[in-house]
Amino acid sequence: MHPTQATAAPHASSPASPSTSNPTGTTAILAVILISYFMILLDNSVIFTGLPSIRADLDLDPATLSWVQDAYTLVFGGLLLLGARAGDLLGRRRLFIAGLAVFGAASLLIGLAPTGWWMVAARALQGIGAAVVAPTSLALITAHFEGPARAKAVAWYSATAGIGASLGLVVGGALADWVSWRAAFLVNVPIAVAMIIAAPRVLAETERRTGRFDVGGAAGATLGMGALVFGIIESGERGWASPVTVGALVTGVVLLALLVVHESRTAHPIMPLRLFRSRERSGAYAARLLYLGAMIGFFYFTTQYLQDALGFSPLQAGLGFFPMTLVNFAVALAVPRLMRRIPGAALLAVGMALTLVGMAWLSRVDAGDTYLAAVALPMLLIGAGQGLAFAPLTNSGIAGVAPEDAGAASGLVNTAHQLGMALGLGILVAVSANAGAGSSDVVAQTSAHVSAALTGATVLVALALVVVLAVVLPARRPASTTNR
Repeated sequence: MHPTQATAAPHASSPASPSTSNPTGTTAILAVILISYFMILLDNSVIFTGLPSIRADLDLDPATLSWVQDAYTLVFGGLLLLGARAGDLLGRRRLFIAGLAVFGAASLLIGLAPTGWWMVAARALQGIGAAVVAPTSLALITAHFEGPARAKAVAWYSATAGIGASLGLVVGGALADWVSWRAAFLVNVPIAVAMIIAAPRVLAETERRTGRFDVGGAAGATLGMGALVFGIIESGERGWASPVTVGALVTGVVLLALLVVHESRTAHPIMPLRLFRSRERSGAYAARLLYLGAMIGFFYFTTQYLQDALGFSPLQAGLGFFPMTLVNFAVALAVPRLMRRIPGAALLAVGMALTLVGMAWLSRVDAGDTYLAAVALPMLLIGAGQGLAFAPLTNSGIAGVAPEDAGAASGLVNTAHQLGMALGLGILVAVSANAGAGSSDVVAQTSAHVSAALTGATVLVALALVVVLAVVLPARRPASTTNR
């Protein structure tokens, strides 16, 4: 690929500020962004309750079945920084629409998949679309909203992140039970088409930044992140001591180290190192990585407990997450009002603490426990905690960034999100691998396995809370419009 020179867009195409936009216009803008973001988040979790049906329909072995999820995660995580930077140079609306087109086309291919290799390849293509839509959606919010309007928009964005994960389990379970697992992916096609039509009508094109495309940085970020995610994924199947796992992780670390050296010297970096000068932003990225590692474990292992220990069907298992979803939604919508009276840093700490208590409670699941006492009640705490934590955590990840760095900062937020899920799941699978192995009772074995994994998730939340208290809170300052 040759470096391309971006040209500045006319000033007339710059987004209108909230003060000059009418409420109907800003509502439409937010709706297009959030529906698109929700669609890609849904596919992060919709797969879990559909995996048994996919395995049976396509006659997949365990290794191929794991790549149905891993291909998406690997490509999504590896291309996030590239997608974010491309939006800065080419125009975020233009790239946002292109990402929707790729995601929608891939969803159609998945829904029509006749074989396992087709399914895996289409999931990888879907990851490309997600890697474009995720960072550009947050960057479009920073471009179209300012001040209190931006805080409210970020709160909705964060609520979408939490609700998309849990609602995906419900949607996936319902469609797998009532229609087919294919319907969970085919439903993306009309949504993507509708958003592609709506986006040019309601979103203004952002200013295209003048600069060369950082080919070295793009290659280093993509290959380095890809190798790291691949190593983490393989650790679950091969173990952490496997030569494949170790080789991939070492390769990823070396490539990312070279990326840092390269980014410190290039004039137009894909990942501006100045973003890390802010302790608040750096702490927010680290806390997000740890927190999402715990949350993916919560969804992944709690789903197993509901189906294998409590005997829930896929639909019942999805509906079992509803207590969390409802509380999460209600709390997340209250966050903008709360932030006018309570510092966002305090809400973040309280949210992390509530999640920690709920996760510790849930980690005590055992054979013979009931859904209400062992799952539903701790879910309420986890849902409230996530609802409080996500918006302040997202705000801290983009705090004080200059307009030219909005895409890169958004990319780092989403990179921490995606890498956290991959790293967390790999760690928790390894931690729980031998738990309950000595028991001949399936329920007891599942309970011990899930308990061990969620105990590990509790540790990850505790570490995230330590980062928030030790790094993010002390560094928190009144919002600034310049990089620190």
